[in-house]
Amino acid sequence: MTHPLRTIALIVVAALVVWLFLAVWPDWLVAAVGPKKLFVTTIFNGVTVAGLYFLVASGFTLVFGLMRNVNLAHGSLYLLGAYIGYSTAEATGSWLLGVAAGFLAGAIAGLLLQVLVFRRMEGDDLRQTLVTIGISIVAADLMLAIWSGNTYQFAIPTWLDGAVTTPVVTAMKSDGSLVMLKYPLYRLIVLVAAIAIGLALWLLLNRSRIGMMIRAGVDDRAMLSATGVNVHLVFAAVFAIGAGLAGFAGVVGGTALSIAPGEDVRYLLASLVVVIVGGMGSVTGAAVGALLVGLAEQIGLAYFPTYGVILTFVIMVAVLAIRPQGILGRAR
Repeated sequence: MTHPLRTIALIVVAALVVWLFLAVWPDWLVAAVGPKKLFVTTIFNGVTVAGLYFLVASGFTLVFGLMRNVNLAHGSLYLLGAYIGYSTAEATGSWLLGVAAGFLAGAIAGLLLQVLVFRRMEGDDLRQTLVTIGISIVAADLMLAIWSGNTYQFAIPTWLDGAVTTPVVTAMKSDGSLVMLKYPLYRLIVLVAAIAIGLALWLLLNRSRIGMMIRAGVDDRAMLSATGVNVHLVFAAVFAIGAGLAGFAGVVGGTALSIAPGEDVRYLLASLVVVIVGGMGSVTGAAVGALLVGLAEQIGLAYFPTYGVILTFVIMVAVLAIRPQGILGRAR
């Protein structure tokens, strides 16, 4: 396809998307797709859930996708951050202190993992896999003993609570007035936070000296060390940031959804799929993967819940069959 035709196709697709969201649907489209409110709410839910998945997977893509550390305890860092953030928020009455505590808990736990485990097993993927599986099992039992099997949920701060009226039209009343979609403010804030963190990580990795050192250390550690850079310190800092993002996501996710045993496995699996689909070590790829996974999950739940769970894995299999390195991954 030539460049002008591709541009025209993109314009047509964009116009169609705008029409789907801003126009009143004709009866034939409602009959084919279902009520417009269900459709647009599902898309909004998919995009905002994708933001949460990206927050978890962005840390995982730094550790697993970029540094090649197989950390299957990443989901435990999510749950640990959520529990500690919840306990801190309950004790202090401050949600923001809970967010900070969740990030710090994940970062400190990740730093200990990097120094005590991964530094001793560099390049040994099998040992890293087995050890971190064991750590995740022990961590799950310890958290169960401390916080029990109850389900917890953060109280959304008043300044983030409530719903906002969006420009999306869902229906037309008999008097000709339009009904606009109202959507929870907090979920939109999660999406904005995910976009901001994604941009910050992309700039860090692609437009900063630290990012240059990280990429150089992954490709040729000995050469980077020969230039006088403390490679272990750089890798420990990156690992701490990635783990801290998991803890931060635990608080954010625990506020939007809930905190309960088993969430660690759910978000570890989601992170694996996102990184594999998006491409190893690519922050932009993680964003694309999170968007695909989030939309597939929510569309499946809304339209065919019995089989919707397989959509995510169908996407992963299709991507691996067509482009084994992921959508935006680098061939090795």
